[in-house]
Amino acid sequence: MAGNLTRDEARERARILDVDSYTVELDLTTGDETFRSTTVIRFTSSEAGARTFVDLTAPAVASATLNGRELDPAELFDGERLVLPEVAAENELTVVADAAYMRTGEGLHRFVDPVDGGVYLYSQFETADAHRMYTCFDQPDLKAAFELTVFAPDSWEVVSNSAPDVEREPAGDGGRVRWHFPPTPVVSPYITALVAGPYHVVRDEHDGIPLGLYCRASLAEHLDADALFDVTKKGFDFFHGLFDLRYPFGKYDQLFVPEFNAGAMENAGAVTFLEDYVFRSRVTDARYERRAETILHEMAHMWFGDLVTMRWWDDLWLNESFATYASVYCQANATRWTDAWTTFANVEKAWALRQDQLPSTHPIAADMVDIQAVEVNFDGITYAKGASVLKQLAAYVGVDAFFAGVRAYFKEHAYGNTELSDLLRHLAAASGRDLSEWSREWLETTGVNTMRPEFEVDDEGRFTSFAVLQEAAPEHPTLRSHRLAIGLYERTDAGIVRRERVELDVSGPRTEVPDLVGSARPDLVLINDDDLTFTKIRLDERSLRTVVGGVGEITESLPRALAFGAAWDMTRDAEMAARDYVSLVLSGISGVSDVMVAQTLLRQATGALVNYADPAWRETGFELLAERLRELLTSAEPGGDLQLAYVNALAGAAESDAHLSLLQGLLDGAITVEGLEVDTDLRWTLLHRLVSRGRAGEAEITAELKADPTATGQRKAAGARAAIPTPEAKEAAWERIVGADLANAEFRATLAGFTEPGHEELYRPFVDRYYDRLAPAWEKWTGEFAQSFAEMMYPGGLVEEATLERTDAYIAEHAPPPALRRLLVEGQAGVERALRARARDAEAGKG
Repeated sequence: MAGNLTRDEARERARILDVDSYTVELDLTTGDETFRSTTVIRFTSSEAGARTFVDLTAPAVASATLNGRELDPAELFDGERLVLPEVAAENELTVVADAAYMRTGEGLHRFVDPVDGGVYLYSQFETADAHRMYTCFDQPDLKAAFELTVFAPDSWEVVSNSAPDVEREPAGDGGRVRWHFPPTPVVSPYITALVAGPYHVVRDEHDGIPLGLYCRASLAEHLDADALFDVTKKGFDFFHGLFDLRYPFGKYDQLFVPEFNAGAMENAGAVTFLEDYVFRSRVTDARYERRAETILHEMAHMWFGDLVTMRWWDDLWLNESFATYASVYCQANATRWTDAWTTFANVEKAWALRQDQLPSTHPIAADMVDIQAVEVNFDGITYAKGASVLKQLAAYVGVDAFFAGVRAYFKEHAYGNTELSDLLRHLAAASGRDLSEWSREWLETTGVNTMRPEFEVDDEGRFTSFAVLQEAAPEHPTLRSHRLAIGLYERTDAGIVRRERVELDVSGPRTEVPDLVGSARPDLVLINDDDLTFTKIRLDERSLRTVVGGVGEITESLPRALAFGAAWDMTRDAEMAARDYVSLVLSGISGVSDVMVAQTLLRQATGALVNYADPAWRETGFELLAERLRELLTSAEPGGDLQLAYVNALAGAAESDAHLSLLQGLLDGAITVEGLEVDTDLRWTLLHRLVSRGRAGEAEITAELKADPTATGQRKAAGARAAIPTPEAKEAAWERIVGADLANAEFRATLAGFTEPGHEELYRPFVDRYYDRLAPAWEKWTGEFAQSFAEMMYPGGLVEEATLERTDAYIAEHAPPPALRRLLVEGQAGVERALRARARDAEAGKG
């Protein structure tokens, strides 16, 4: 990967430097490939005469002057760093460079709208890409005020962290205008921002805060501003009360931008979002819920991350985990999504459990030695396990004490940089609890514990003993202290309801629960009821029968999700056959009214068939799943969210001629389902399945793209072309991938289509070519492209010992960098897990 700042280098710069200000001037009218970037940095040094460097990635440096002395770029600039041979106590550095527009979603990304030809720019700087736009000391603990002047075409909107005090001031030449943004409060480079182009804008105001929503002009008709502003306003009201500190950055713009690599980015006062959150076709309420969580996640960052910032990326987890925990807490308490913790259990926690069982798992408080290590750690540990652990911590110290500590932390460290110990000190003071042992157990160790109930009953069916058994994997043997609840659930005429609940502290391999002695054994014993701690749970035999036979009867969404989650964990761990999990979903799905839960279950059932089912049974499994989805589709409430969820799941499960013909009929209108609108995005979903199964091809893709010539249409077409099941199509897709001339969104779509499930034999001939390309891609491509290629093209669909051996051989021969090795080992672990699960399913088939 190009560019890699180490932690030691950053510490040394921070030791000797303090940055006062950046004054940046950008001319965005100089051409389609580059822009002129002029930066003046004022900074001090505690060691006059020291040698250091400043970050800049640019094709050319026109001039560089340090304290009036001309620096020679030919000697001192290597394309990514400009050496400062001798700094003074007080310094002024001026650098004039021609910086490059990016098509990778990093730095200053440039996009041309295929609908109207409009040029749209946006910046993405996390973790260290600000220096692709302007010269800077690109690390989080060298904060400074940031002042920006931009020259742009007169038809453009230009947005940065502060509100402009000069907007569209004529520059006196050819329609070029000048925008000036006054200095920000001190911020880290990675949260500075620039968004520019003919964006559509809607403005509002709330509680004295100017609000703005931006999207491309061709998407303006789909921007649901009222709904977006509603969540935004609820978030501000809630966080102002919770944090007892006013929003610190003046105005608040939210910008939906094209070809974004992530869900969103917390630039101070100018948050960028994946523009797929502007829904151009009908989506289920689950998508609105996830969008709201993302909005609130980025808003929480304005305090935790932007106002108070980690010193280095070792505490990346704390930044992201807090924002996730706070966003779900806000959703559950201040929005209509009161079951947000159910979604958290289904989505974030499931992600965390997957990540924590990989051989590449790492402590929550990870050792981030350089930027490459950081970039592969935007993972389920950093976001989801960390948030689960913060939820556990809040239960441990008490929610009121937790947020009292957070408020004290904000007030002491506003506009500064901190480490984990700073937060823990305030939480300990607020709660009166010593958190050193908690930190050691939860933040400095790896792996997930498993909890099992163990009990005996008398002749009347009452517990004579009850204990919680805690286990740990041999490679991660830590047994932790947990705060958890045990729920006893009974089948009644009204459904399966909780009869009794006990909350307690659990530690060590066995914890007795005397409060349950004498209670009648219920139909379902649910360890970790209310999802208070981060753990896997197991169901006893009777509870598992209850879940398999009637999970849809559980009346509350969270325990239902936990029961399903336990079954899914057992399937992934080869303790439950994949066919039994699919049967569980088929029997219980009709009783699930929560569309988020329904979508998760259907996705997992499909995943079980693809990855974990015995190949000899897979065709039968897909037939059963698709037929059940056909029944549900025709019987669902017309126009309802579940109907849409069922048809999307059917498009991922259809294999037989009958079910593919159903998709074809829906696509061409020969078959209709009351209330189901086959709109633009659903058409692409149906077509992609038909293409991948050989029922449609290039002609149909071209026709669909003609009807939808948008950026999304182009991306969908790229994925569909790569999913044509012929050797010729795979060869053409491979050439597009390795040519590295695709924009980031089309690149990822092509990767996904190339490795379509069911196409394993088609991409088998490319395995050697993948390994041959790995090292040069990692060395020469940007981080996003290199990581996507390594991860998405890994031949994990070839579930066989040869895949494991080929990976081992590559690692042994090439000794890849740690970040690349991690991605390969993760892919390998997925194959190992699939082999175990398939063996378990085959064994069940014999019975």
